[in-house]
Amino acid sequence: MQHHRGRVLALDFGTKRVGAALSDSTWSIATPLETYVRQAPEADARHYRRLADEEGVERVVVGLPVHLSGRLGQTADLARKWGDWLGEVLRLPVIFWDERFTTAEAENALQDAGLTTKARKNKRDMVAATLLLQGYLDSGAPLDPAPMAPLDEGPR
Repeated sequence: MQHHRGRVLALDFGTKRVGAALSDSTWSIATPLETYVRQAPEADARHYRRLADEEGVERVVVGLPVHLSGRLGQTADLARKWGDWLGEVLRLPVIFWDERFTTAEAENALQDAGLTTKARKNKRDMVAATLLLQGYLDSGAPLDPAPMAPLDEGPR
């Protein structure tokens, strides 16, 4: 079992809420952490600095919402900009990871668990971040994943 210096924090980006999950020290198990309601950038920066310090985060994975076609849309552009900002705030490497199916998978898992619509809404982002992180860890946690398609500009 290989132990790493720190843990991996995965974030399921949203314009209102950000789901978070954390790896164990061996980078093999993803655990749901929180669903954070975004505030002003200064408050968000303070929140994630404290979280990274308290949890000993070494690397951050931000989910990129990729269209089924494999193209990146406008939300992916926002997620990339936010991830770049967070990397500067935390002074940690940020890896962008394809999260195409995680939100739907999270919704299905929560429905299967019999949660109410409101309870699902509160947990969906956190569960999506957990699925995102587990996929990243299972793939060997690459620091430099394969490049993704450019932003989809739509029909020309």
